[in-house]
Amino acid sequence: METIKQQNIQTLDLSSPIWERVFTIAPLVVIGTIEGNKYDLAPKHMVTPLGFGNYFGFVCTPRHSTYQNIIQTRNFTVSFPKPEQVVHTSLSATPRSQCISKSDDILDSLSVVKATTMEAPMIAGAYFYLECELFKIIDGFDDFSMITGVIKAAHVDKDYLRISEYDERDQLRRNPLLAYIAQGRFAHISETFNFPFPKDFKN
Repeated sequence: METIKQQNIQTLDLSSPIWERVFTIAPLVVIGTIEGNKYDLAPKHMVTPLGFGNYFGFVCTPRHSTYQNIIQTRNFTVSFPKPEQVVHTSLSATPRSQCISKSDDILDSLSVVKATTMEAPMIAGAYFYLECELFKIIDGFDDFSMITGVIKAAHVDKDYLRISEYDERDQLRRNPLLAYIAQGRFAHISETFNFPFPKDFKN
């Protein structure tokens, strides 16, 4: 096996973050927590299911209120916005100011709904919701941490529910997904294709 040496390949300098030098695609979600007697919402793209069970995780930092809120309440929600909600998702990143709290800013701009199993907010009109109880936090990724949760409830817009009788390509064309293109771009995904799995492939 030969070492990489193609003319069009460049080795990146690891003294600065490599993730700002390439395009990568990721889900875009909004994490909801309770902060005292107020709500907090924060967009995240470093998110993932953990295995094939009911676990979910995302990257955060102890410097953010989302991390501290989850330490206090031990739960959080996850909203998967629809493509037309990209501005709402952006607004959830509104920083606090000295004159008004982030919670007040958000509630003035966004429609939120309450989770069914916990006191935590979710973005109204999203296509997929998770209500999570803290499982564990793994610190030590420099200044960042992986927050993991056990999913206690999940809700989905019926238009996005996978049903065997539906043509998945047509379903996604009619109900596209929102994706984040790191760093700083987004996409509406509506054109999809069957993945060419090998014969007898299993998870």
